[in-house]
Amino acid sequence: MTRSARLRRRLVEHLLDEDVLHAPEWIAAFRAVPRHVFLPRFFAPAGGLWAAVERGDPGWLETVYSRDVLVTQLDDDPDRWALARRTGPVAGTPTSSSSMPSIMAIMLEELRVRDGQRVLEIGTGTGYNAALLSHRCGADRVSTVDIDPVIVAQARERLAEAGYRPACAVGDGALGFPAGTLFDRVLCTASVSSIPPAWLAQTKPGGLIVTTLNRPIGAGLIRLVAGDDGTGEGRVLASDGRFMPLRAHRLPETVPLPMPSRGDWEQTRLPMSTVVQPRRQFEFFAGLALPGVRVVRDGGDEEAPSIALVHPDGSWVRHRKRGGADEVAQGGPRALWELAEAAYVEWCELGKPERDRFGVTVDGDRQEFWLDSPDGRRWPLG
Repeated sequence: MTRSARLRRRLVEHLLDEDVLHAPEWIAAFRAVPRHVFLPRFFAPAGGLWAAVERGDPGWLETVYSRDVLVTQLDDDPDRWALARRTGPVAGTPTSSSSMPSIMAIMLEELRVRDGQRVLEIGTGTGYNAALLSHRCGADRVSTVDIDPVIVAQARERLAEAGYRPACAVGDGALGFPAGTLFDRVLCTASVSSIPPAWLAQTKPGGLIVTTLNRPIGAGLIRLVAGDDGTGEGRVLASDGRFMPLRAHRLPETVPLPMPSRGDWEQTRLPMSTVVQPRRQFEFFAGLALPGVRVVRDGGDEEAPSIALVHPDGSWVRHRKRGGADEVAQGGPRALWELAEAAYVEWCELGKPERDRFGVTVDGDRQEFWLDSPDGRRWPLG
């Protein structure tokens, strides 16, 4: 057995131990598809910057078969890797990656694909996920689209090297696949702020759409069942997942926040971590109660807290720990922290519902979350 095959088997064992991989078909796919073919080069964190790593570097193969997300592009610029290789680590914002294998396994299994079905992948990236789909479904049943022509060209080449030739296209993933084929399953490996109508139009009635939501607070996975009239209804999934957004769904940069004076701070019994950390059960509900509110991490020190909330209307909240207590200062047209505290009380009164008690309805421009049933309490998705 080759070294890469041994590492693939070890990766599968990790996914089994994490309880994210179950189906024999997907176990076989992860064991068979050579991830290293799709990651000949990537970026590695280097003290706040990004270092360029390529095939043959010490630890390259082990990193490829780790459980980590591997960044493959910065700032939508295909030349940043070469610059980092030539001059040393560079700054930049990740704009393409090979996702954590665990979340890939979760989404592939949640897709509930059956033999003979056609699958559309939105967000080609490295091509590794398209290869897994091709191994499971047959490459002739898989289509994949990405907005970046350089990414698509590289993925097509690496897919062929691995022995897979799915249909690869350049285009805006929000518009679906350019050929207009109807699919049984649609899988988006980027996040969206709302469900693009083209996805429902290109999904057969009864077909499934699995995607992640681009929500500053309370993001995660959803699965929709397509109706026969461009509508869809589904559930928020218990398994969490966070992805880079489609380019058209990226959020604008936030403006610098005011610095509160010493007298602006007041104690709160609600820790900021309860509101913003995905592992906290309240975080999803907090996102419903605070639509449009962003989390800002600005470094800071004891007097300038590292986590803040901000809304486009100019409302803001800063948080800090002082003497073991949680303190907040807020400003702008709305008292955001009072809204957060009221939402926490309501969440408790509702029985502390976790994310899988929520569903989603899509009907044209009306896209809503609901609690327990479509007739229950509702909130706008976008």
